Amino acid sequence: MRPTAARRDLSGEVWEFTRSEVVPEADKWDRQQAVPREAVAGLAARGWLGALIAPEYGGSALDAVSFATLNEAIGYGCSSLRSVLTVHSMVSQAISRWASPAVRAEWLPLLATGERVGAFALTEPEAGSDADQVATTAVVIPDGYLLTGIKHWITYGQRADVFLVFARCQDKVSAFLVPRDSTGLTVVPITGALGTRAALLAELRLRDCAVPAEALVGRIGFGLTAVATSALEVGRHSVASGCVGLAQFCLDLAVTHTKRRKQFGKPIAEHQLVQRMITDMATGVTAARLLCRHAGELRDRHDQGALAATWMAKYFASRTAFRSASDVVQVHGAAGCASGHPAQRMLRDAKIMEIIEGSTEIQQTIIAQIYCQNVKGVAGDRR
Repeated sequence: MRPTAARRDLSGEVWEFTRSEVVPEADKWDRQQAVPREAVAGLAARGWLGALIAPEYGGSALDAVSFATLNEAIGYGCSSLRSVLTVHSMVSQAISRWASPAVRAEWLPLLATGERVGAFALTEPEAGSDADQVATTAVVIPDGYLLTGIKHWITYGQRADVFLVFARCQDKVSAFLVPRDSTGLTVVPITGALGTRAALLAELRLRDCAVPAEALVGRIGFGLTAVATSALEVGRHSVASGCVGLAQFCLDLAVTHTKRRKQFGKPIAEHQLVQRMITDMATGVTAARLLCRHAGELRDRHDQGALAATWMAKYFASRTAFRSASDVVQVHGAAGCASGHPAQRMLRDAKIMEIIEGSTEIQQTIIAQIYCQNVKGVAGDRR
């Protein structure tokens, strides 16, 4: 986040947008496996696609706590739409921090207004959690680079206007901006995914894809250690906050249903084992929200504990989201398993949250390593 970012109370605006324009449509988007352009345009019209872009480029420059609020609310309604916001924000952050002044001047105003939407292209068939195994190559030519390789599971890849592609140049992973209309780039839709089905996933096939010299973001070799690392931290905080929204939706859905549904002569909300599930959901949502806010506050202060706090927030929030989604299906019974019911969509989407932006197992390893190295760094300065 930029040091000049100012906290904004946008909770009323974003929750109104989610409840009126996202929640009623999300199941239809899931069935159609596509977030409509109008929904993304709705984010753009309110300035949210420019959340991490400086005002001089037309952005909102939200602080991390406000950014978390935005993602929680959108995640409440639709994880697929929130995923689009996530990857677009990651690309925006990477360009803002690492691109040349000329590239920032060219792309950031377009990304801020939503005239162009960005997607993050790191994952490959053989490079997931171990991103250092990137096999896509970038060959230096007199006026730029030729990229060759395959990128998989690219969120919003079917429609994005520009991709932040990571490729091995001179045997060092580097980052490049690749416009959709670049010669040598083919986009292949991916459908039928378990969750976030409306996020318009795609595979990118690059074959001698030509980009100019200025397409390099940062320096050669900065791809993972700088560009991807900082962008992924933004993505991790975004996903964590979105998980809070997803879990909150599950809680609200469960409470409404259990108060209305009667079995054995009384509302199932009065049965103790159902009350246990409601209690676990409510406690988990509250704790996850506090962890996300804490991570945001540390990020805004550039505190050394922000890294671990963000990992912990994503770890706890994603697990909370999946447990809450599992329980909301359980309390709905067979109805919650039916096609088109929001409970089963929540469960499918929540499972994806335990995989993206650091799988649960990777997070367990990283958090333990950070904690063992520096306990103080986990919680920030307690003085």
